[in-house]
Amino acid sequence: MEDFLGNIDTSVLVGKIAFLAVVIGVALLVQRVVVHGLRRALDAAGVPKASIFVNIVRTIIWAFALLAVLQPVFGIQPTAFVAALGVTSVVISLGLQDTVSNVVAGLGLMLGRVVRPGDQVTIGGFSGEVVDVTWRSTMVRDRGGKVEVIPNSVLNKTALTRETDWSVTDCPVEFYAEPGCDLDAVALEVQHLAREACGGALAPGFTTEALFDGLGPLGIHGTTHLHLVAGTNYSVQADALVRAISRAPWIARPTTAAANVAAADKGTTN
Repeated sequence: MEDFLGNIDTSVLVGKIAFLAVVIGVALLVQRVVVHGLRRALDAAGVPKASIFVNIVRTIIWAFALLAVLQPVFGIQPTAFVAALGVTSVVISLGLQDTVSNVVAGLGLMLGRVVRPGDQVTIGGFSGEVVDVTWRSTMVRDRGGKVEVIPNSVLNKTALTRETDWSVTDCPVEFYAEPGCDLDAVALEVQHLAREACGGALAPGFTTEALFDGLGPLGIHGTTHLHLVAGTNYSVQADALVRAISRAPWIARPTTAAANVAAADKGTTN
């Protein structure tokens, strides 16, 4: 270190700077080639892409670059540096337990293919698409664009539900039909109204369903399951279908519901 910081002639200084520049250039080139090859290898092996793998490789490359310049440029023996780093890392690791836990958990999640970028998941009540898995956390983006950052160590201990295409595209719309109406006809009309109201927002490959699951004072309870393409505003499409259904002749009206309740009360009294 004294040789580097002391009085050295210009030629030695220029030589050290040139060597440092060459090592940095080589490291950048190696990083570019290796990262590109790593991404292709991950694709071929079916391992999901995530920045955690790329970041680990970059760290290793620059660690070797640092060791390469220690002696020629700074006059530090690499073995002494590694030994000192080993002792220091024990102390540092005590203060970085959460970070180490997140890195290890992230690697386990990715190598075990528990989560992958592009997966649709529900984690602790939050549903969305996995955007990336980094050193410390997994990022999940919901339908509205909100991104939830979940520490990997927490995700590793939290129940995770992998959503299906059906559940991801589903937009349920509830309604009540009058008692005694033809439910098969109602289901067909709901499908027709959905095509008219939502049009190109409906996801291909799915059928709009109208399912009936109960009787109540308001009539026959039904749920329409719209399946919408990604990026669609679900609230807008649900509003359009509700407006269309509300004009249907079989929809349960407040007066009808009141009459049903009154009839039920009368029957109970008798």
